Amino acid sequence: MYVEWKRLQKTGLRQLQVSKIKMYEQVKHFRVYCSNVIPGLFQTPAYAEALLSSIAAFREAPNDVAQAVAARVARARLLHEGNHRFAVLVEEWVLRSRIGNAEVMAGQLGHLLAVMSLPSVSLGVIPQDAQRLMWPVEAFNIFDDSLVQVELLTAEINVSQPSEIAQYVRGFNHMSELAVYGTAARQLIAAAISELG
Repeated sequence: MYVEWKRLQKTGLRQLQVSKIKMYEQVKHFRVYCSNVIPGLFQTPAYAEALLSSIAAFREAPNDVAQAVAARVARARLLHEGNHRFAVLVEEWVLRSRIGNAEVMAGQLGHLLAVMSLPSVSLGVIPQDAQRLMWPVEAFNIFDDSLVQVELLTAEINVSQPSEIAQYVRGFNHMSELAVYGTAARQLIAAAISELG
């Protein structure tokens, strides 16, 4: 259940990205809450490179960032194929947290605008000024209703206990009610792009 990143990434970051492909291919309803970065499935190569480079450096992992980026970006094909649904929530400050330089962020935010128009994707942005009925928590992914993966600074936690999964689903649903979608979400993304100056 609790696996340290040090163990998962001891041979580099690529293997971890590749190891998740089958699970992503099998999931039908994928729910993601990201309080810190743009979710992996929505990342551009430049954003993924900036993020994974900082992760590799911080965790002192072998530098196979180019291969890890290719594996991460390749998973995005699932947004266009198969019978998958992706419900994704991000905190507004994620749009303004610079991973890479202004050009990388502008490209990433532009890509986010494109991805949110896909029929398989529902993207909600939780505005910074939303009155919180649910506090921001750690990033997590819900795979159907059978597994939750929680990302901590030092480890990944895999939750398979039905009562705990139910709490994550409930938390996701509460945060969904705080989020804005469609035009309102696009306006927040466009505002973040315009602030890059």
